Amino acid sequence: MNMSSSRSKSSILDKPLRKGKGEVSLAFYALLFSEIVQYSQNRSHSIQDLQFKLSEIGQDVGTRLLDLYFVRERNSKREIKLLNMLLFIKSTLWKVLFGKEADKLEHANDDERTYYIIEKDALVNKFISVPKDKGSLNCAIFNAGIIEAVLTRSGFPAKVTAHWHKGTTYMVKFDDSVITRDKTLDDR
Repeated sequence: MNMSSSRSKSSILDKPLRKGKGEVSLAFYALLFSEIVQYSQNRSHSIQDLQFKLSEIGQDVGTRLLDLYFVRERNSKREIKLLNMLLFIKSTLWKVLFGKEADKLEHANDDERTYYIIEKDALVNKFISVPKDKGSLNCAIFNAGIIEAVLTRSGFPAKVTAHWHKGTTYMVKFDDSVITRDKTLDDR
């Protein structure tokens, strides 16, 4: 009896998942995102409707990305402090998505519920040419949807919008309950 024939051949399903970098080429990403914008645009009647659809798709991506990241990388340990969660998004999550950290994280001076994540050159806007009749369109609302889903699914309910200011600024406005809970945690 041959020794090799007695061993069962291992199936690809028996092999562990590789933890490679999982990088995607920039050209592929640009093509895929362009198709998402065109798909959404063909099903929209206004700029607001288009931005809403892009935000919804971003929220779907954010929900899946959050689950995948915490299961694979962090053994399901999620942040409970507001600032730590924002720093996680600015650095770790942004590196996973775009290969670099977001440029800045700022807290609004006049509103304790509002934070800004600033990105000078958003990748999603890099390869999109906006027609003159849709001049206020900001495709970075897709990223805002990702941020909103990550925060909300992590227990930090917030509304996130994208604005043209210092490049692209994501305005994160938290529910009052988040600020109250964070202050309670600080008092411990």
